[in-house]
Amino acid sequence: MIRQVVERIYTLVMDRPLKKGTVVAARYMIKRVLGMGSYGISYVAWDLVNNVDVVLKQARKTKIKMAKGKKAFEYEAKLLQILSHPNIPSLHEVIQNKQGHFLVMDYIQGDTFEDLIFREGKSFSEREMLNIVWSILDITVYFHSQGIVHRDLRIPNILCVDGQIFIIDFGLARFLHDMPEEIDDGFIEKKLMREISVQSDIYALGHFMLFLLYSGYEPTSLLEKSWEEELNLSGDLTRIIRKMLQLDPPYETVESLREDMIHYLDGNEIGRKEDGII
Repeated sequence: MIRQVVERIYTLVMDRPLKKGTVVAARYMIKRVLGMGSYGISYVAWDLVNNVDVVLKQARKTKIKMAKGKKAFEYEAKLLQILSHPNIPSLHEVIQNKQGHFLVMDYIQGDTFEDLIFREGKSFSEREMLNIVWSILDITVYFHSQGIVHRDLRIPNILCVDGQIFIIDFGLARFLHDMPEEIDDGFIEKKLMREISVQSDIYALGHFMLFLLYSGYEPTSLLEKSWEEELNLSGDLTRIIRKMLQLDPPYETVESLREDMIHYLDGNEIGRKEDGII
């Protein structure tokens, strides 16, 4: 018990976020903490050379001392160096010095869909959902073509900036040729989302679609029902989502999902090209 308390105090001290105004590598001045995860702390920082905001992602000092933590940091840096897409933040620099281990990336200033739904109370129509998912699929096709799966395509990691979609946080991403990982927490949803396969990203996007569709849903009964009962979706769209969620034989590629979406859009007024959906 005493040892656990000491370890907890040590972790809190070692992993304390950098203070506002701290300058990293004589160039990046910390403005504020952006987020904190199990392996890292992200900051918005001011680039004193280029006079722009950047994201500084710091590996937790207690994690980087472990082989697993150091490997995770180096892995993410290697993966981000491969990606070059206007809707994915670029990696500018990898810093390893006495202050810590940092990744310097583009700062995309916008709202995540988690913010839009839960903080702003925004709801999305089926038309809007399809337009958004189509944009996400375009980006997903790109990183899949680079042999990379994101494995965390959730509402906190997808941003909307003036109508443009961005995908962030590749901290859980893997190369498709990597060995499978053991997921032993018993939740089938987590296992399906963390698989090192293109189906894991498609599965996550199926849940993303449901989040957007439920954003405007108002229950008419106190009884809990399945999404298929609660949402007023056509049979074709229901079949697409069921395949994405692997309730039916799943899609093998994002391209095959896009083909089904095109057929669905072409067969409905919502899919007219002049409406800007495809």
